[in-house]
Amino acid sequence: MLFRTATAADAPAVAAIYAREVETGYATFDTAAPDAGYWRGRITEAGAGLHFLVAEDAEGIAGFACSSIYRPRGAYARTRESTVYLTPAAQGQGAGRALYAELLERVRADGMHTVLAVVALPNPASAALHRASGFEPVGTFAEVGHKLGAWRDVQFWQLMLDAGD
Repeated sequence: MLFRTATAADAPAVAAIYAREVETGYATFDTAAPDAGYWRGRITEAGAGLHFLVAEDAEGIAGFACSSIYRPRGAYARTRESTVYLTPAAQGQGAGRALYAELLERVRADGMHTVLAVVALPNPASAALHRASGFEPVGTFAEVGHKLGAWRDVQFWQLMLDAGD
């Protein structure tokens, strides 16, 4: 599997991967799938710590991982939020861990200090991925989203990239 920086041409494939989770899962609390235009905008965002990667195999785009601004306030300038999504065929084969490792290395190289991730519960696969990637759970918000007929908890995970100020 090849991991590379996403291009605007990848937006339809990324939109399809995400739309599947919007429609059938609760890893995202979106209830309407953003279109390819939205994803083109995300893919082309520029700035320190902002990365959008895709995993590509012989069949095409098998997943994506990205980092984004956590909150648009100055004190959060060295904190990023990360996420990863894979097609069902790519899950459970180590692609998520390898893709995430590449993303986190790029974020670290940009001098970011902290990376946060939000995991909707229950999601043992995502928890295992984040733990294997060095994240630690730091808190759970109970019943903050209602999706697929049930209230869902979310758990925040944190990875400290450096010990500096």
